[in-house]
Amino acid sequence: MTAPARATRALWLLALLALAPVCARAQDTSAPAYKIGYRISMPEPASHVFQVEVDVEGLTGRGHVDFQMPRWSPGRYAVYDFAKNVFGAKASGPCRREERCGSKGYPVERIDTQTWRVSAPELPRVTFSYNVFADDLSGTFSQLDERHANFNGASVFVYVVGHKHDPATLKVGAPAGWKVFNGQSKDEGQTEFSFPNYDVLIDTPTEVGPDFNVQTFEVGGKTYRVLVHSLGGEGGRRGDLTKAVERVVRAELATMPEPDYGQYTFIFHFAAGGRSGDGMEHLNSTQIVETEALAEPEGFASAVDTAAHEFYHVWNVKRLRPEGLGPWDFTRPVVTRGLWIAEGFTNYFGKLAQRRAGVWDDGQLLRSYARNIEMVENKDGNGMTSAVEASVLAPFIDRASASQSTNIDKTVVSYYQKGETLAVALDLLIRGRSKGRASLETVMRRAYEEFYLKAPRDSYYLKGRAYAVEEFEQLASEATGLDLSDFFRRHAHDVQQPPYDEAFGYVGLRLVRTPAGARTSFRIEKDDKASAEARALREAWLKGK
Repeated sequence: MTAPARATRALWLLALLALAPVCARAQDTSAPAYKIGYRISMPEPASHVFQVEVDVEGLTGRGHVDFQMPRWSPGRYAVYDFAKNVFGAKASGPCRREERCGSKGYPVERIDTQTWRVSAPELPRVTFSYNVFADDLSGTFSQLDERHANFNGASVFVYVVGHKHDPATLKVGAPAGWKVFNGQSKDEGQTEFSFPNYDVLIDTPTEVGPDFNVQTFEVGGKTYRVLVHSLGGEGGRRGDLTKAVERVVRAELATMPEPDYGQYTFIFHFAAGGRSGDGMEHLNSTQIVETEALAEPEGFASAVDTAAHEFYHVWNVKRLRPEGLGPWDFTRPVVTRGLWIAEGFTNYFGKLAQRRAGVWDDGQLLRSYARNIEMVENKDGNGMTSAVEASVLAPFIDRASASQSTNIDKTVVSYYQKGETLAVALDLLIRGRSKGRASLETVMRRAYEEFYLKAPRDSYYLKGRAYAVEEFEQLASEATGLDLSDFFRRHAHDVQQPPYDEAFGYVGLRLVRTPAGARTSFRIEKDDKASAEARALREAWLKGK
């Protein structure tokens, strides 16, 4: 990229980053709390239409109340404008005592694409009701049909403007014979839930249906539930899936501080023939959609792989979080510079956990890392877009759609993939330069403790505070006793290729490059001439010793 082009892009990024303070100001928690209760029902599943009601109490003297639908959803940063599927909005409330009418309707004005204003002068309570069309099974959207209902909160629930921080309740009205289950459930008969705020409400995907199955296991005194909703052949593999997930969970728990929840829920959908697979992290759960049947080897392997990634988000993203990731301003695209850490490092550790759990062998792990390096190093945008910039561009990258023609595929690179290549190189460099005394896991543990466990709360959303990318980078040097500033400057903020040869050499591996026309193929091999020290470091890396 030419110097003028870099300067133009830098100015553009600064303009985007200037929006961040606006987002922070939007999280005003000074207004007196409302009592907010949600009800969602599905009287006609074949219609794909949810009916939602929101009761708001404590409005006396306010004049009006605004309800707003998010434009996007945490974990998926593309702007989808969920309000486009909302229709039939209306409002009602109690009549004044002298009117003796029980309840009456009140004016509803749609003041922009995502906001409805209810004029209710001097009323203590208003019920806002609306319908939502939903027929997409994914980690972002929602689906209702004759077989089941599955909803992700941001795509179905409005929030009360200025009151996302208020506690909220949810009551689920399910068809006869259908069960309700989510990360907050104590049992399958539970239909009412309480949340500390709107952000946690929408961070709790819910499955409603007649035929899902839940299996459990215990680790460290905490309960883990594996829910399977299957639309294809299973081949008797539900138990195998639960066992594989447990092995991965144990492997990841061995590397990080004990998580602060009592239970965690994996929600798996095996939707054979579905449009697209997905995986989405949540505070105490994850939702995973596979397009292969559970009985198919590819479907089973992909489910475990996705679970390994999503479970690592328990620490990295959901609690240890870069600036911009909660609480959120849903009126504009998110601005965050740290997704290469939040998602890319999670890619790296999710794969490593499968090797340590015995789900993968050495060859599978090394082939997976090599494929990702090959993907990144052969991508045109890799030389134009840094990991930090790719994070800022998440609303354009993360499954975003565009009606106009673009060349974005040639000018950007995914923060998932680029972040993973940086994590591979960084972990091995730390292990080699410190002679095994430290690793990238040392950094992640320290960051989790400093920014989440020990730091003062920076918002109503969660304890701890969000970190700036530069703070994470400085902490990495402090935690390892190594000066890593040059690595981050060259490879995260700039686009220089990571020092793969040095990194792999420390653990007795070689990155082999083979020209293949306009592309280069990559593979990672064990070096038969590696020293005993390098082989020992490799063993410790692969097995988590």
